[in-house]
Amino acid sequence: MAISTIAGIDFTQPAELVARQLIGMTVLVDGVGGRIVETEAYDREDPASHAFSGPTERNAAMFGPPAHAYVYRSYGIHWCLNFVCREEGHGAGVLIRALEPLAGLDQMRVRRDADDLWLLCSGPGKLCQALGVTRAHNGRALSAAPFELQPGPAGLEVVAGPRIGISKAMDVPWRFGLAGSRFVSRPFR
Repeated sequence: MAISTIAGIDFTQPAELVARQLIGMTVLVDGVGGRIVETEAYDREDPASHAFSGPTERNAAMFGPPAHAYVYRSYGIHWCLNFVCREEGHGAGVLIRALEPLAGLDQMRVRRDADDLWLLCSGPGKLCQALGVTRAHNGRALSAAPFELQPGPAGLEVVAGPRIGISKAMDVPWRFGLAGSRFVSRPFR
């Protein structure tokens, strides 16, 4: 049986709840990672979601068990890391948009060819490159290596706003961020 609760988060909840709760948590991939400071939620009923048209070979992991990774290529260039939510077969997930780099900084700098901390993980493609996330991580359980999720501090202020880089359901406020973080991909208004 798959584990659906990790570090206090029940991944069978709706994606917009999980997306908010992930803010402040630490995610590591083979010991490299940081604090989650920006997320976006997607659900199968959402026309901006990869799950909207139903299961395909590309998005199959999104319909799999909760608390697993869904990794896809964006624009054929960048890998993007999502955490699957809801019950198996539903089709929902949370895009991890940005991290505050905390662990494995030397590896991140080499992988990203950048020294500025903001440039390491301030966007989903940058984040995956810095953490070494590829299609090989697709469908993997978040409860086991190479992933590690750690709870964040209590009482963090979370802000919300419209998602970025989509052409449908642009007004849905399912982008969440750590208030005042300099590591988000774009400021919240």
